[in-house]
Amino acid sequence: MRTRISHACVLTLDDVWHVYPDGYVTVEDDRIIDCGEGRGDGSADREIDGRGGILMPGMVNLHCHAAMVPFRTMGDDCPDRLRRFLFPLENSAMTEELVYLSSLYGIAEMLRSGTTTFVDMYYFEEQVARAAEESGIRAYLGETVISQKSPDAENAGEGLARCARFLQDWAGHDRVRGIVAPHGTTTVSPQALQAAHQLAREYDTILTLHASEMDYEMDAFRKKGTTPIRFLDELGIVDERLLAAHCIHLTPDDIAVLAARGASVVHCPGSNLKAGKGIAPVRELAEAGVPVGLGTDGPSSGNTLSLFDTMRLFPIAQKTRYHDRRLFPAREVVYAATRGGARALHADALYGSLETGKKADLVLVSTEGLSLFPMYNPYSALVYGAGSADVYLVMADGRIVVENGRLTGISLTELKSDLQRAMRPFSEAAEKYRNMI
Repeated sequence: MRTRISHACVLTLDDVWHVYPDGYVTVEDDRIIDCGEGRGDGSADREIDGRGGILMPGMVNLHCHAAMVPFRTMGDDCPDRLRRFLFPLENSAMTEELVYLSSLYGIAEMLRSGTTTFVDMYYFEEQVARAAEESGIRAYLGETVISQKSPDAENAGEGLARCARFLQDWAGHDRVRGIVAPHGTTTVSPQALQAAHQLAREYDTILTLHASEMDYEMDAFRKKGTTPIRFLDELGIVDERLLAAHCIHLTPDDIAVLAARGASVVHCPGSNLKAGKGIAPVRELAEAGVPVGLGTDGPSSGNTLSLFDTMRLFPIAQKTRYHDRRLFPAREVVYAATRGGARALHADALYGSLETGKKADLVLVSTEGLSLFPMYNPYSALVYGAGSADVYLVMADGRIVVENGRLTGISLTELKSDLQRAMRPFSEAAEKYRNMI
């Protein structure tokens, strides 16, 4: 099947930043076979009129917990809610069915807002994989390993065993890849962290965790005379496999360690700003050569799974932190949301830009919205003017999953109804925390 999208402003995000103001992209099956200015040569089985929109690579969400949709708007202004009611409510009310339906809903939200690849860590991760496989999205999924009781394990040992089974069960899948996901630096024992890293080495995959995020985390390591990154490095975990989420409170030495070891960082400005935790030092990370991509965090932390919202917050926060309007021009922000994410996952050769031979992950953004006229700079239009409502078409791995602004393979009406039914016991359990939520 050959499909050509033409009459669009094509942002390739290739090595020389080619932009085709009235361009096209031709896709055959799951690969891009041609792109350029004009309408292209040869025939296509289907021609799609881009209507002057912006055609960009599919976005990469490097950190989320898609199944946490039921927690959205719950305790948004409550301090220390993770320990006060999120962990307890998960243990009492999170089920396999709820994880599956919530993940499918979260994936629908991501696809609808132009995300074609995401990284996830949660419980019952096989249900997240089931939802990802059905939806058509590309997913890097990790069973959460934590040194306490969780919804699907009594301790870190059981979590590691589930993680190993997941890695085995999904090995070789073309879109769903297993990763290793210990929860964080203070919620997983040093021994379990090292065992998790050994699993990542054994299965040649990514290890992701929360690091240098929480105030109490930083206090705990400060009392020991070290930092979370130094602690991880002493355990042998900081290497090219590490995808460290948040990294708000980094020292210059931390940044040097991350750079020297080839680790990558996920910047989650939405959840970090909302929680008042701080702004990650992305300028210094970029200057040191550390790959940095963007994450929305979960629906309870950042509330939205749209990377358009994250793209807007990223430069605004950085410019404010450093009092420098020149920092992170819009095209660098779009890069972080697309090719930067692919680079952090060591998959830059496979997707992240619109180039011949790469996977057909692309997003057509309509420019007919009121906030997108006039359009002198298409990158600025995406970062500061566009939103998920402007997404007109999404192709993931060559499959059209959004067309005319509507999901093609998921009925939101049916899904929402099923999710509301499955959430009833969860909502009843949440009443115990009414004074906090």
